[in-house]
Amino acid sequence: MATTKRRVRMGMIGGGEGAFIGRVHRLAAALDGELELVCASFSRDPDNNARTGEACGLSTRRLYPDWQALIDGEHRLPDDQRMDMLVVVTPNHLHVPISQAALEAGFHVFCEKPAATTLAEARQLATTLDAGAGLYGLAHTYLGYPMVWQARRLVRDGELGRLRKIHVEYPQGWLGTNLEGTGNKQAGWRTDPDIAGASGCMADIGTHAFGLAEFISGHHVTELCAALGTHGEQRRLDDDGDALFRTAEGASGTLMASQVCTGEENALKIRLYGDRGALEWQQMEPNTLVHRRLDEPMRVLRAGIDQPGLAPEALERLRLPGGHPEGYLEALANLYRDFADAVRRGEHGAAAGVPGMAEGLRGMAFIEALLKSQASTAKWTSLDDAPQRDDAETTT
Repeated sequence: MATTKRRVRMGMIGGGEGAFIGRVHRLAAALDGELELVCASFSRDPDNNARTGEACGLSTRRLYPDWQALIDGEHRLPDDQRMDMLVVVTPNHLHVPISQAALEAGFHVFCEKPAATTLAEARQLATTLDAGAGLYGLAHTYLGYPMVWQARRLVRDGELGRLRKIHVEYPQGWLGTNLEGTGNKQAGWRTDPDIAGASGCMADIGTHAFGLAEFISGHHVTELCAALGTHGEQRRLDDDGDALFRTAEGASGTLMASQVCTGEENALKIRLYGDRGALEWQQMEPNTLVHRRLDEPMRVLRAGIDQPGLAPEALERLRLPGGHPEGYLEALANLYRDFADAVRRGEHGAAAGVPGMAEGLRGMAFIEALLKSQASTAKWTSLDDAPQRDDAETTT
């Protein structure tokens, strides 16, 4: 008789009423029926915490007043009742303290990005992860899209030849006005250096663009030249920025991230050019990948479990036939599904197919290099030698 695959028990810190990203995580985690939310501390506001817990159907016994109480309370429960993994969807300054405490208590961690507020903090967390048996995943959601994996496979298979140029951009427009001055909580903490860290826009969305560029290309950015800007009135962190970059493998590139591009939504886009071909992918049209080949007609690859020519790692991340759009929730659900599988297999460190500590360290090295470049008169600034994982092409 076949054994039933048990659902992975999940806890959550943050994501209370009014926090967009917490509900997104809960929906994505529930999509494939492989995880269940068993406990949480959604908000430091007791009323918000209680309302969110009731909406999620949680027992009041598993609804905790703060993250310390949750980790302690769950640690005291029997093995067959306590959570297996903790999802951290708080503002940035709490990512490392909560993740570190959870790992030390024997729980796996799936955390919103960025991994930390400084590279030194991220390295401290990496040391904790290395010393234990836990898994650590980072919510670089865009790396869960099937056609992103298809693009990566085409690059790895040499379809583009030698990569020459990488261009990635992520324009948004939501901080084009002084939103933080109106009492908007999301804008408030993201523009507060005591909570968000030393970077605003680049930490929030620039790391997504950077991670996407390295993931698809397989290249390792070694140096950059950056110009960061702050356009919001009395805003203390960057809300706009551009960078030139070079890779160890010989490509040059440009990266733009901005939250003050009027009218833009989430227009993440990447183009890669090699000596034999080129690729183009846009997050707002995620089921399409444009492949331009030297001296041949352009071809358009479409997502779908019945679509010809897609790589196995793309097909494994698809649920529907072509013509039935899959999007952001499905991309994040792919990360959750792979992470849950790794939990059940008893793995530690990094889960196959899921961004982890290596990507977190790369993101923090990128942010710190941007800030150094902005403050320097030198043309090029080197990234600290944070590792880059090379097993992300492994599928589950």
